[in-house]
Amino acid sequence: MLDWLKRLRGSRAERKLMAWHALGRPAWPSRDPTMFAREGYAKNAIAYRCVRLIAEAAASAPLRVGPSDHPLAALLARPNPEQTGIELLETFFGHLQVSGNAYLEAASFEDAPPRELYALRPDRTQVLPGPDGWPIGWEHRVGPDVRRFERDPVSNEAPILHLKLFHPSDDWYGQSPMEAAAYAVDRWDRGNVIRVKLYAGALESVSEDDVLAGANVFAIEGESGEWEILAVRTCVLVGEDEYELSGLLRGLADTGHAMGAPMPAGRKIVKLDARLARLPMSSHEWDAPLGFFAPPASTPATDVFANIETLALHHVAMRPFSPAHLAARRTGTDDVTLSWVRQARSGGLAWGPGEPPIGEPSERYLIEILDPGGAVVRSVEAVTEGWLYSEADQIVDFGAPPAILRFRAAQIGANGLPGLKTESTITL
Repeated sequence: MLDWLKRLRGSRAERKLMAWHALGRPAWPSRDPTMFAREGYAKNAIAYRCVRLIAEAAASAPLRVGPSDHPLAALLARPNPEQTGIELLETFFGHLQVSGNAYLEAASFEDAPPRELYALRPDRTQVLPGPDGWPIGWEHRVGPDVRRFERDPVSNEAPILHLKLFHPSDDWYGQSPMEAAAYAVDRWDRGNVIRVKLYAGALESVSEDDVLAGANVFAIEGESGEWEILAVRTCVLVGEDEYELSGLLRGLADTGHAMGAPMPAGRKIVKLDARLARLPMSSHEWDAPLGFFAPPASTPATDVFANIETLALHHVAMRPFSPAHLAARRTGTDDVTLSWVRQARSGGLAWGPGEPPIGEPSERYLIEILDPGGAVVRSVEAVTEGWLYSEADQIVDFGAPPAILRFRAAQIGANGLPGLKTESTITL
């Protein structure tokens, strides 16, 4: 069963293992893998426990190797100076459950039999695709250090065992269980609770189906002044005219950029229902100072108790939506290919084939490369949904190709200004 171990070779093995929290290379639809590890596993007690139970159970399954003095038996019992065999297998299966991919390196000298086994971190390991649909090798990166493992084209032997979970649309990488769970996790916020005080009226809890059908919708002001639109399933009266809202359906109508977790105290919140009326606006009125009168209910605008405000309303509905599916991957050298998928304000929900419509007179994107502190070190424009960040530019910006890349992307609108931005931090 383990004949693949016989003639495997590797120049060095990864000694410093960080098990249980690193995610791999499958390109999740709308997130970067590092966020999955941190939010989906490290901060989720249920996911953490599930991964541990599966990894521990799989690692405890006995492996029969005979005769008892066979070198493979000793290798599996003590695969490397840092781990026992059980610890190695727990690491291996833990990576598989978190990232959908697990890599085992058989390290040896020249043509000698393997002397040590190491579970490589999936976020540091990249498949080198071959022309026939099979990998021709793998690359393992730790900062600027790159190790390349190649498959023997004649014997088909390889120094890496890559175990991956089934992915219906990816030839090279497995699908993480976190990927499927993330849609429900992101859609429903079951952790945060919002406490509100009403001026009048009452709130009622509704079913999840009712929420998905448009019930209990609110707009809440974020720290930046942007408003998030969300829906609420559970409304519990906890004091005089005070309610706790939970079971939140977040970021509706592309307002995810305004989400807070939680919202700071004192922010405004408005229930969006039939009592609200749409204010007609002419094109010349946007961004111009306008006077607004808010009198008490059932009184004219000239009432002495009317609240008077002068506001300039921005046509935020015309901003291009934030790009999704941000990804970054090295191209076999130290160049990095950045990619994303645009969203469309209209016509973007079609189920048929093809890309979302551009929605602007021309296709342009703003790309900003950030340093670890969040400062912009490079700002460029792209005319397609991708941009090559060359090794030379990385050296100019950081002194050396970075192991972790933080960047933002935004589509540029008809007015020449960038729309909503999406930011991601990706381990290369």
